Amino acid sequence: MLTFWARRWDDILELLGEHLAVVAVALVIAMVIGVGVGMLVWDKPLPRSAVITAAGVALTIPSLALLALLIPAVGLGWTPTVIALVMYSLLPIVRNTVVGLREVSPAIMESAMGMGMTPFTVLVRVQLPMAWPIILTGVRVAAQLTIGVAAIAAYVAGPGLGQFIFQGLSSLGSKNALNFALTGTLGVVLLALVVDAAFVAITRSTTSRGLRA
Repeated sequence: MLTFWARRWDDILELLGEHLAVVAVALVIAMVIGVGVGMLVWDKPLPRSAVITAAGVALTIPSLALLALLIPAVGLGWTPTVIALVMYSLLPIVRNTVVGLREVSPAIMESAMGMGMTPFTVLVRVQLPMAWPIILTGVRVAAQLTIGVAAIAAYVAGPGLGQFIFQGLSSLGSKNALNFALTGTLGVVLLALVVDAAFVAITRSTTSRGLRA
């Protein structure tokens, strides 16, 4: 295994970087959509239920089936991978945005409006900062989910460590089949741990001291 890593080190780093990049792109898009939608529906019962239900239904679609369905429409590579990852990321982000905004005390919002703030200003300047730790928890869950799903995206020629996993599985019995599969799997696990630790640090550094206490 060590000899395999030494010989393939450049390829491993390249695939690791691709894996991280596609997850980061998908998370940014999902955050923009998910937080925006959550802000629009958090106080509207019917739209809120509909949005969360739709995001939940999308999450139940098997990843291989979803990727296969996307091929005729958008082809292979990055595009179907990003679309699939965004779809799988939306539920935890939307749900946590709604929960975070709804948990802000009505008394705090009334006080802010009593100071002359508009409802939109209260939402952006009061509720959103207070809901931020909960929103980031949703993004953290989405990150772990998408790191795993991104490995399966090698099925549609997607970027990342899944290429090693699929190469190993497709060449079972050959000399380096196990090395390919294990390297891809260990890389995904390591990346998930590093990203999770990064989100812990980001949450701590971007949350006000009063909310942390």
